[in-house]
Amino acid sequence: MPGLAQPCPFTYGLADTCPKTYMTEPVQPARILVVDDNEDVLRAARLLLKRHFSSVETISDPGRLPDLAERSVFDILLLDMNFMPGADDGAEGLGWLSKILKIDPQATIIPLTAHSDLDLAVEAMKRGAADFITKPWENERLLATLRSALNLRRSRQETAELRQLNRGLVAATHGGPEMIGTSPAMLKVFSAIARAAPTDANVLILGENGTGKELVAREIHRRSRRGGEVFINVDLGSLSSQLFESELFGHRRGAFTDAKQSRVGFLRTATRGTLFLDEIGNAPLHQQSKLLTALERREVTPVGSDKAEPIDVRLICATNLPRERLGDENIFRQDLLYRINTVEIVLPPLRERREDIPLLLEHYARLYAQKYNMQPRRFSSPLLERLRNYSWPGNVRALRHAVERAMILGEGPLLHEADFPLADDRSMSQAPGETTRLDAVEKAAIDQALKRHDGNVTRAARDLGLTRTSLYRRMDKYGL
Repeated sequence: MPGLAQPCPFTYGLADTCPKTYMTEPVQPARILVVDDNEDVLRAARLLLKRHFSSVETISDPGRLPDLAERSVFDILLLDMNFMPGADDGAEGLGWLSKILKIDPQATIIPLTAHSDLDLAVEAMKRGAADFITKPWENERLLATLRSALNLRRSRQETAELRQLNRGLVAATHGGPEMIGTSPAMLKVFSAIARAAPTDANVLILGENGTGKELVAREIHRRSRRGGEVFINVDLGSLSSQLFESELFGHRRGAFTDAKQSRVGFLRTATRGTLFLDEIGNAPLHQQSKLLTALERREVTPVGSDKAEPIDVRLICATNLPRERLGDENIFRQDLLYRINTVEIVLPPLRERREDIPLLLEHYARLYAQKYNMQPRRFSSPLLERLRNYSWPGNVRALRHAVERAMILGEGPLLHEADFPLADDRSMSQAPGETTRLDAVEKAAIDQALKRHDGNVTRAARDLGLTRTSLYRRMDKYGL
């Protein structure tokens, strides 16, 4: 039973030490394969490891390895470096190491070497080995190495699964929202996207809520050399200070109270792809310094670990904070700002590109007609004029919601002014002075929450007890 003193298992080698009482631990679910031509080594490994891992298999013929690797029958492979009689240069082991990794690049391999073969062990790690064990081994050292390697394999598998999932999402949304506009302001944005996308330069996107910052980020990723890899979207405004490091850098099991399993952070998950940090202007100052360090060193150290892990990401950031607010040292670190805005793209509000409004209206009318299986609808001339002159405080997002509502509630093939009850429009059925007291109270509460959180919609919504979508709808309603 776990925790009871047991007889010491069979040991291998003169240098191996074994305590007088041997404390067993819960068996971990893992498949261990040991390959060595020495039967004593195989017997010692089998008797020791079966007490700690659910499946332990030993073989003396490395020729079986390709078939086993093809069928992925092991989580960790302990591999001897020499098999032929008299061989001591490790060439065989290095050869098998390369063959296995070619079949399964995610294989976790630990070479078994003699104490005098440290140079060989280093060479094996350069070629992809996870670690190495010297023979004769010490039991505790062997077990600790296997547990660390098992955590590494599981982290790799989690990253691969997330990457595959993201590729599926990319494929599923390939025909998603389009960037629409012929105005000079938008042509300038398109030009910046075309020039920045093929590079690996960090990009900072500035713009009011609802202008389409995430859409720009996805378009840059799609056109980049990383377009076939993952695109990870992280809303920094929704991350609490306590979860910031865990979510971005990852954590090891037991690092804190609720860390029941190790987790790969977003910076590692996005490796070889693009990481989009939305609402970066709202990241706390003390967390900004940690993010800067990770970006400068191009590595992260998970919470609860002392080992740094490399990252390779294309960084795109966005914020609704005005440029002058970002220049305030009390709000945003300037050294981080220099790091993230190699290329800066400013998205214009809809009121500054009114010539694009008819195009957007027609696009969303077609989109929602198809979505809801409706007949296409057109816009009356007075309605088009009114919508073109409207200030659109919620920008493209507000326009899209207004068109969707009109398509659902409107009647007939032609949409009229009454189908668009905009907040500041005097043609609304309710006169401006007749706003109910409840509406006034709600509008004031939303306005105060937005000011209290410096325009951070995520935090304001949380403060008000609303979802982001619900808050956006109320912002559209009140013209906030």
